[in-house]
Amino acid sequence: MNILSIGGSDPSSGAGIQSDIKDFQLLDAYTLTAVTAITSQNTSKFGLVQPSSKKIMNDQLETIFSDFKVDGIKIGMVYNSDIIKAIYNCLKKLSLPIVLDPVIKSTTGGMLIKKSAVRDFKKYLIPLATVITPNKFEAEFISKSKINSRQSLINSGKIMQKLGAKNILITGLTFEKNKIIDFVMTEKDQNFIEGRKLDSKNHGSGGNYSAAMIFSLVHGKSVLESARFAKKYTFESIKGAKKKGKGIPITYKKSNIEKIQLQKAITQFTQIKNISKRIPECQTNFVFSKKSPKSTKDVLGISGRIVKTGDAVVKAGELEYGGSKHVATAVLAMNKKFKNIRSAINLKFSDETIARLEKKGFIVRSYNRLKEPKRIKNKEGSSIQWGVSTALGNMKNPPDAIFHKGDLGKEPMILIFGEDPEEVNQKVLKAFS
Repeated sequence: MNILSIGGSDPSSGAGIQSDIKDFQLLDAYTLTAVTAITSQNTSKFGLVQPSSKKIMNDQLETIFSDFKVDGIKIGMVYNSDIIKAIYNCLKKLSLPIVLDPVIKSTTGGMLIKKSAVRDFKKYLIPLATVITPNKFEAEFISKSKINSRQSLINSGKIMQKLGAKNILITGLTFEKNKIIDFVMTEKDQNFIEGRKLDSKNHGSGGNYSAAMIFSLVHGKSVLESARFAKKYTFESIKGAKKKGKGIPITYKKSNIEKIQLQKAITQFTQIKNISKRIPECQTNFVFSKKSPKSTKDVLGISGRIVKTGDAVVKAGELEYGGSKHVATAVLAMNKKFKNIRSAINLKFSDETIARLEKKGFIVRSYNRLKEPKRIKNKEGSSIQWGVSTALGNMKNPPDAIFHKGDLGKEPMILIFGEDPEEVNQKVLKAFS
């Protein structure tokens, strides 16, 4: 996935282009950039602004689109009318998700758009965007209306809709004590997303929000789903804010190594030749646990599944701890005996696949669901644990695969295990190459 970030350079890396690169890397997307302006700022003060020329702005965008497939665009600081018009002329014919983050003023007080450019900002960029994500101050600035109640909020949104905004997300509202509210206004409906308020000033949360928003939209999620994802991502970034300089803390989202590894492995898995033939009717999940997992909440999996769409295979859902039940339970049972085994995937059962695995030298074990005790069958979530534990028996080394041939209403299945997702993929590739 390639996401183009159009915005200003922030040498503190708290916002702007530098912040977007960090966010998209964490989200496992590749960042393309077009710099609208160079700023001098830190966590305490704002200095000078040097805008890009119209010529270099045009050339940056043209060279990007001539070489790369762009999946989505985030627009931040634009500063002046020449930059705004250059962006508009390049993007106006595209059919891509575009998130417009209307940055008006930096956290340290610097103006990020010239007064003479506000009219063109409203005329050219607002109608261009799929979603516009102002905070309360920015929404008031754009709509020229005070927001001090839910009704005035809705009125502000309607004013922006008349400017051409398709979908509006006004963030950081504090109508209720200890709550932070985001307002989602689409062409069809209105929603309020509530969350816990963190009492801390920070640098970068608006950029975090819009970055997560475009990432989710590119993944095909709705505006409301994307807003919920962005709110959760931003909350974690604010919660993890660190005081890197002498002034305002900079938002920080901790890298999740398990998530990065699993996402990479899922992408590789979906690209294996003819892998759609190995997806069972109940579809596939791919999981990776934390070290010493205690429950399925310690196991990262897909909230949906890896599914077949014709001959292709795609990930339908987000990576979440607790996102898998059955495959995660299998990893828990395996990890209880073999602490180094933390990843697994389920595949469609066939005698041909079992023969392939054994021929390639893999250690394969099985269990018979017909012999499953009634007390286990009647206890929710116990079957997989019983099955894997039964298959393991007194083994001294972990098996590569465990299978069962099904039962009444239960599809036969193969589970491939490994120390990490990369090892699981290597076993799958070896089995079917």
